[in-house]
Amino acid sequence: MQDVMIDFVNDYGYIAIFILIYIENIFPPIPSEVVLLSGGALTVTTEMNVLGTIIYATTGSLVGAITLYSVGRALDKESLAKILNSKVGRKLRLKPESIDKAQVWFIKYQHKAVLICRCIPIVRSIISIPAGFARMNVFKFILLTLIGSLIWNTILVNLGALFGEAWEKALKYYTGYQYFILGAIAVGIIYLWVKFKKKKNN
Repeated sequence: MQDVMIDFVNDYGYIAIFILIYIENIFPPIPSEVVLLSGGALTVTTEMNVLGTIIYATTGSLVGAITLYSVGRALDKESLAKILNSKVGRKLRLKPESIDKAQVWFIKYQHKAVLICRCIPIVRSIISIPAGFARMNVFKFILLTLIGSLIWNTILVNLGALFGEAWEKALKYYTGYQYFILGAIAVGIIYLWVKFKKKKNN
């Protein structure tokens, strides 16, 4: 898949950056780091420039985020409860009664959650769905998504430009960052789970 994406960016430049980043926001397993780093590298060897690459990547991020926000906004408690009552929900051990708690939590931290999560692998895309479900103000959602995406895209595109044709070496730095962030998230989840259990037992 990586080679196909790189060839696509090589052939179609900015438009390919926009399309791939849009798809990545809808389907998180697509590695945005490959698109952004290789796109940044192309600014050294082609007529593409860093600013244009960042603009197209950020536009793709924003349009993709709005798409998922719309999906979340279209959901209601009844339809979400059905999903949680399905095999998927049971395997993940998610209960319908958790919906209200999750919604209250998101509303409390929505602005920080959207802004910070836009710079975290995988969840940077997924955060758009709870934002829509919680009926977060769409203009604030767009603004915070724009800021977070701009930061993320600017760092990776410039990193790709810095490494040039050796951009794949930059993946080592990204992988280290990704493992650190996901590890921190795992520790946080375990901490909250232990805290919840203690509170429940008391």
